[in-house]
Amino acid sequence: MIRDIESFRASLQGDTPPPDLSDALKALWYDARGDWNAAHRAAQDDDSLDGAWVHAYLHRKEGDLANASYWYRQAGRPVASG
Repeated sequence: MIRDIESFRASLQGDTPPPDLSDALKALWYDARGDWNAAHRAAQDDDSLDGAWVHAYLHRKEGDLANASYWYRQAGRPVASG
């Protein structure tokens, strides 16, 4: 069970994300493992504001700033810069 950032980081040594993670956290798990496509699929499966925020982060990371801006708006968050 993931209770804190340390247990999340430790879970990255496994082959699959822990089953108790939300889709947004699964997206971050896959991203931390370098699998952008799996991260994007997990973010798409999450209809929450957190899912939209992670979705925005992923598109910003890939350089698709227009798409990222859309997802930041969906998340109710300011568009990240820098």
